[in-house]
Amino acid sequence: MVHRSKAWIAVAVVSAVVLTLILLELANGGVRRFWSEHSLTTDTVAGVLVVAITVVMVDQVIRHRQARDQSRAVGAHAAIMVSQAKRAVEATVALRDKAGDRATASDAVRTYLLVLLVGAPVLMQDPVARRFLEQAQVLAAELGRILSPAEVGSLPSILFAGGLDQAIEQLRDAASPLMTALSAEERRAVSDGVGQGS
Repeated sequence: MVHRSKAWIAVAVVSAVVLTLILLELANGGVRRFWSEHSLTTDTVAGVLVVAITVVMVDQVIRHRQARDQSRAVGAHAAIMVSQAKRAVEATVALRDKAGDRATASDAVRTYLLVLLVGAPVLMQDPVARRFLEQAQVLAAELGRILSPAEVGSLPSILFAGGLDQAIEQLRDAASPLMTALSAEERRAVSDGVGQGS
């Protein structure tokens, strides 16, 4: 956001200088004579202003494209993490309900932790993405807390019903604004791709 406001300030300053010079030339005969008598100075100033406007505009376009590309990358990471988190939670709950085994649950949680680790550097640069990353870490801690005892099946249901459900729900809520950069097809492709990989 800071870079964007600085860029707009640069656009405003260059535009104000150009407008001021144009108004001075139109309103003041002395200024008009100066520019016509000093052609090298006139050409140099005009060239510098054209270059400045061009640089500022090109910089704006490049920054806009980078921001768009980065938001799509962040959205893709968020979609992958939410898909893997869902699988980890399902495997952990299946273990509790004696419908799954410890190895499957551990593998799902380990994969989720790896996805979290890989995505962290991309997610740390934006405040909204950082909030999502924090929620992903809360879910990881919750999964670790539940899987740490040797006998997961002997844990009281309250451990699963409260913290885990709340953590995955908060993760989905935090991911929602990040995934708006992705189309429905891209979200589906990311989800399907994670599903095939696990």
